[in-house]
Amino acid sequence: MNRGVISMCGITGWVDYGRDLWQERGTVQAMTDTMACRGPDAEGTWIDRNVAFGHRRLAIIDIEGGRQPMLAEADGRLVAALTYSGEVYNFRELRAELTQRGHRFRTQSDTEVVLEAYLEWGEDFADRLNGMYAFGIWDARTEELLLVRDRMGIKPLYYHPTSNGVLFGSEPKAILANPLVERVVDADGLREILSFVKTPENAVFRGMYEVRPGQIVKVRREGLSKRRYWKLESHEHTDDLGTTVRTIRDLLDDIVARQLISDVPLCTLLSGGLDSSAVTALAARALEGQGRVRSFSVDFAGYAENFQPDDTRDTPDTPYVHDVVRHVGSEHTDIVLDSADLMDAGVRRAVLRARDLPLGIGDMDTSLYLLFKAIRRHSTVALSGESADEVFGGYRWFHDPEAVHGDTFPWLAVPGVTGLTTRGEFLEEHLLRKLDIPAYRADSYQRALAEVPRLPGETGLERRMREISYLHLTRFVQILLDRKDRMSMAVGLEVRVPFCDHRLVEYVFNAPWAMKTFDGHEKSLLRAAAADVLPRSVVERRKVPYPSTQDPAYERALRGEVTRLLDGGDFAAAALVDAGKVRDMLDQPIGAVSFQGARTSLEGLLQLNAWLENYGARVSI
Repeated sequence: MNRGVISMCGITGWVDYGRDLWQERGTVQAMTDTMACRGPDAEGTWIDRNVAFGHRRLAIIDIEGGRQPMLAEADGRLVAALTYSGEVYNFRELRAELTQRGHRFRTQSDTEVVLEAYLEWGEDFADRLNGMYAFGIWDARTEELLLVRDRMGIKPLYYHPTSNGVLFGSEPKAILANPLVERVVDADGLREILSFVKTPENAVFRGMYEVRPGQIVKVRREGLSKRRYWKLESHEHTDDLGTTVRTIRDLLDDIVARQLISDVPLCTLLSGGLDSSAVTALAARALEGQGRVRSFSVDFAGYAENFQPDDTRDTPDTPYVHDVVRHVGSEHTDIVLDSADLMDAGVRRAVLRARDLPLGIGDMDTSLYLLFKAIRRHSTVALSGESADEVFGGYRWFHDPEAVHGDTFPWLAVPGVTGLTTRGEFLEEHLLRKLDIPAYRADSYQRALAEVPRLPGETGLERRMREISYLHLTRFVQILLDRKDRMSMAVGLEVRVPFCDHRLVEYVFNAPWAMKTFDGHEKSLLRAAAADVLPRSVVERRKVPYPSTQDPAYERALRGEVTRLLDGGDFAAAALVDAGKVRDMLDQPIGAVSFQGARTSLEGLLQLNAWLENYGARVSI
């Protein structure tokens, strides 16, 4: 492996222009402690009267040199301070350029490169970064705070304005640890939980916001301002098909090679689908002569033998996973789970704690958490195929006329995803009418469409598919990236997402839809770019999403928990729930196979109740 530096961490901070934060050290420490799961190996805090930073680090290399928060001084005086999470993949190039410009480095860390880049280029430094990152920079010269998030929103960053400044953190829990903030979700927050639309900047908790991907939030004594330093733009695509495929392959080779840089055990997540198989195969090729790539997959006991197709899954993963393993020669491990694993009370609490909110998707969250936990015993870094469907047009609803021409988000327009979009049907009818989720979704949809960058004169299907691509790259992908981040960082695992490299996203976004489907299949361009390194079975396999258990024992266990809640009568979510509706759900027969859609409301009820009961949260409508 090539030497490199990564800094997967949890960050938090507090700026208050009217308060001496030296007197708030205990609160700053409490905020920092909430990020221990994201950085289990080291911690640091820094306070300078009106500003305080906290940092938890997942130590990988350059442990001493990469300590944070990191300070920059000149003539013995503080110039700037940084608390940083993430990884900048082009830090070597930036370091070389900064060195030529006279900067001197004390460490080998990309953290110091980010700090020096800010000192050299000011706010414009963000334009030069390639990677996944979220950080806060305090400029002592101007007494300003900058909050910066990567272009695709791979790493999270939240903030909560106060009367005299701001609180911020990698996750809501860091901000909620400050007594200035209440754990309250209002009507719009509850709408966001139930709608499955991911409104930019909406952090669900009242008064809290999420830094938008590609955004800089600046905090000064005069107040707060926001600026987008990156967003998707439309350009005419002039490359022919052959050039386009070669360009994508060249980009993927470069991206995967950059993201393989690590001095710690590294692996890939392998599902047997086109995306993860391409990443695994390209990683194996890049590592030739340096050892075999290690791969991991998730499976359920008896899943392949008893698999039944559903609306989105034609085939089980395992046979295709093993085809890839044989083809690329990876060192592979199947992580096999059963229903008892998925129902483990401690695991379910950990998943909710990681999420901070009842936003989960049932067993798919739990199994992902357990997969990452098992991987963490062997590896510290994992490469994922996440986001290829959004970039290349892989989901089935990209190719479903009803979804394409519908007047809503495409993932809400097809029956196969209904189970994920009716999570609130157990709620009391008056509350549902008051929330009016359909109106909330419609408003969110129209605001999203208004943002779409269109080419002059673009009409018909090309115009519509640009809209659909944009909706996925700015809304839907965030749902999955958030899930991936929370479940992985809850166990101290760094997951990298090569398909989120902004160079690839920008290039493919502007390729015509006819080119993206040139061979009559989904993800035609990716299929063509990676075909030479994949087994034929995977090249020809139709898109299948992340697996969900089909074991009826799992559904019976869920129903048992819900029944105990109702029979007890006095449970935390009782005032929000229509018990009659829930009992009607429980009266429905369980089939020989349990499909995800049939369980979604039960999962949602249990998670909402656990959140209200154990998280100290309340709903204020």
